[in-house]
Amino acid sequence: MRKQRSITKRIAADALFTALGLITFLIENLFPPLFIPGAKMGLSNIFSLAALILYGPVDAFAVVIARTLLGSVFAGNVSALIYSFTGGIVAMAVSSLLVCLAYPHISVMAVSVVAAVAHNIMQNIMFVVISQTSIVFSYMPYLALLGLLSGAIVGAAVMLIFRRVPLNVYRRALGEYGGEGPAQSLQSEEPSSPDEGQSDDGQQNQ
Repeated sequence: MRKQRSITKRIAADALFTALGLITFLIENLFPPLFIPGAKMGLSNIFSLAALILYGPVDAFAVVIARTLLGSVFAGNVSALIYSFTGGIVAMAVSSLLVCLAYPHISVMAVSVVAAVAHNIMQNIMFVVISQTSIVFSYMPYLALLGLLSGAIVGAAVMLIFRRVPLNVYRRALGEYGGEGPAQSLQSEEPSSPDEGQSDDGQQNQ
């Protein structure tokens, strides 16, 4: 029963992350592209990266897939689904590998930046393959620079979220109270309070 309740909470959390990402995507879609046709900051990736850190790759992929499918339908641009879908899947695959294999040797910020660059490059490759227009490869350096900027913003937002919101809030949402993970590591970087240090010193002096 407890396990079933935990699964239900995870599904509800995934749905919430998907809804927040979808709303962010639709709002961002109202604004004109940045510098390059079709280029966006990708702020909706904040919630898929948060899902990866909090729950793991399976939930994060579910959020990405649901968000891209619903985003294309609600935005009325189903033809662009192949670009956003492939870019999102590749970016999440890169993020999952880095988080599972290299974290905490690399930061969440670095994970976000690398994933954003991979996302933009994959979209550019898909456009070249479909349009058979190799000249679009000239956009690659600009897309990489845009990925650096957007990835840094997304990574900073995720780090801020996990450092400011108490970890037990996420544990209650998941229905579990043990285990280590990137979210806990992010909050464990907070320095200990002076009172704790004084208490330790007092005990030693006694």
